[in-house]
Amino acid sequence: MSKDDRAACASRTHVEVRKKGTKLSERRPTSHERMAGQSWDASYHDGPAPWDIGSPQPAVVRLASAGGFAGAVLDAGCGTGENALHVASLGLSVLGVDVAETALAIARKKADDRGIEVEFAAADAFELKRLGRSFETVLDCGLFHTFDADERPRYVASLAPVMEHDGTLYVLCFSDGGPETGPHPVSQEDLRAAFSHSNGWDIAAIVPDRLQTRFHDVGAPAWLATIKRS
Repeated sequence: MSKDDRAACASRTHVEVRKKGTKLSERRPTSHERMAGQSWDASYHDGPAPWDIGSPQPAVVRLASAGGFAGAVLDAGCGTGENALHVASLGLSVLGVDVAETALAIARKKADDRGIEVEFAAADAFELKRLGRSFETVLDCGLFHTFDADERPRYVASLAPVMEHDGTLYVLCFSDGGPETGPHPVSQEDLRAAFSHSNGWDIAAIVPDRLQTRFHDVGAPAWLATIKRS
């Protein structure tokens, strides 16, 4: 596929998602946006956002090296696309979605510059079913922990219809353990409550990891959860 073909494909996907869903400009700001006093998109207006490290997260690289990604892959809250681009560079079909149009424009330019075939589309994390697609693997890197207790059930319910039976969800989020925790730290209990067996989820593992940011020299304490859709 040529660069022009990839750009056209990304453009068609972008338009399709917005036609099916509520206009992103009309969505209610998330708890993080209300707390920060600015939209997700505005986070990218004056240079890299705090979580935009300019490379894939080491935890994601390790997962990919171990064969953790399979089939069609969704990167929910992809930002400027480094994780999605890394997984796509391995030959997998990847769709990265975000509400931040500025971040998506940066991600698309990176894909073109690097010659990587990948899709990026504007979509609301609370309305993922409007993508009209299903995925064997879903990556949530730094998204779950931005939602408060009222938003998490809506987000988890949004994930359910886009995941294939026995599909795998990876959640990399700030943890509540150790010094120099990141904003919105999450406990293991929070993860287990959100992804309960009664709602069709099976948590295979929750292990300590690190989430790199532009303000942590060695990354912030994190959980890496491996969750199966039953």
